[in-house]
Amino acid sequence: MALLCHAPAAALAAKNPDGSWPFAGYTMTGLSNIEERLNPFAWKAKWLLEDRLKESGANYTAGLPLKSNVVVDRNLYTGQNPGSSAALARRIISDLSGAKA
Repeated sequence: MALLCHAPAAALAAKNPDGSWPFAGYTMTGLSNIEERLNPFAWKAKWLLEDRLKESGANYTAGLPLKSNVVVDRNLYTGQNPGSSAALARRIISDLSGAKA
């Protein structure tokens, strides 16, 4: 699964039969709180992605704001922001083809 920017929010809806979150313990990234606050409308959000991922049990990691950052854990590929899209795509292609990135 590959998720970019705000897309990891969709994974928050997933639940195991026991109600636990299937991605708890995964290392991942998504738009950071710092990047969110660069948007003048962030104050309207009920929650920020970085906070919610951490609260749900993810090992959230962020790179520098607005810079490319890709994190891979098992079969989960995440990119921090739109600027990570090319690196994320290259990593997936490399891993699927067996070539070195």
